[in-house]
Amino acid sequence: MNITLRHEQPADIDSIARLTEAAFKNQEHSSHTEHFIVNALRKANQLSVSLVAVEDGEIIGHVALSPVTVSSGATGWYGLGPISVHPERQGQGIGSSLMNAALAQLQRLGGAGCVLLGDPGYYGRFGFKTYPGLELPGVPPEYFQALSFRDVAPTGVVKYHDAFEATA
Repeated sequence: MNITLRHEQPADIDSIARLTEAAFKNQEHSSHTEHFIVNALRKANQLSVSLVAVEDGEIIGHVALSPVTVSSGATGWYGLGPISVHPERQGQGIGSSLMNAALAQLQRLGGAGCVLLGDPGYYGRFGFKTYPGLELPGVPPEYFQALSFRDVAPTGVVKYHDAFEATA
């Protein structure tokens, strides 16, 4: 397995959309709009980090990070997602590689930390955990997690960019 991680390039946009759609197609807890979200974030110039995993010239994974706002006024926080791996390649460490690279890139950018909505059993291995007082409305608190790069995690209500409402 010879996989390269790199920043997305303009020629990757259609492949990223197809990959993201395929990765979430059969996911039970999916809006099935994740590929629209990535495109909307890109159009709004809100993709702070957009990395792809490439093998033999084919994009087999992608991760997106975008700024979020916190009602307390905490700054430097980002939301991770979506993260996508080709369905036939899931469970092979590609998502973990993308995750680690994205978090490292976010730290290099001076980010305070990262939030995400996802399975605590999976994301806990990267240091994500729930924080009392940090919430995403309408989401069970155990699935909304954060990773602080500093000593303190923020409190308050988190809001993702409006691109997360994209449906086309």
